Amino acid sequence: MKLDDAAARLEALGNPTRLNIYRTLVRAGAEGMPVGRLQAKLDVAASTLSHHIKSLVIVGLVTQVREGATLVCHANYELMHDLLAYLAEECCADGVRPAAERTCVA
Repeated sequence: MKLDDAAARLEALGNPTRLNIYRTLVRAGAEGMPVGRLQAKLDVAASTLSHHIKSLVIVGLVTQVREGATLVCHANYELMHDLLAYLAEECCADGVRPAAERTCVA
């Protein structure tokens, strides 16, 4: 993952409403959650929810699929894992002890 991509994704998650949306979608699992149910669960105005979901879609953290008349949002788990791996990939790399002796906290 590139630094700019990681920064954009972390910036998107830096907003409390977007972080709440994303965590709710992560909890929903692979089946995702219809926008209407997400709105009701979070008690957010439709226009506000739409704006924040769009920001998460732009950076790839959320995908949307139309199922008939329903728009279902899904957390992009692969990208989430990639972002977490990016954050931890050089954990303890500059430690004083040899790599074989390091215990990484990540």
